[in-house]
Amino acid sequence: MKKIKQKTRKGVAKRYKITATGKVLRRHQNMRHLRSNKSKRAKRKYRQHVQVTGKFARKIKRMLGLA
Repeated sequence: MKKIKQKTRKGVAKRYKITATGKVLRRHQNMRHLRSNKSKRAKRKYRQHVQVTGKFARKIKRMLGLA
């Protein structure tokens, strides 16, 4: 009997990255529009990725077929 393959949620795969150690990373918010009134320091901070923690990280891993 064949096993059914789990499909990857492509929307999640495009938005999140899994590191080699298994951490889930996402892009920072507030970088889309209205950037002229934000400070350069803030915009630099927004470029860095943020770690997703807790139950939501487990949920994302499940959607990617890793947990």
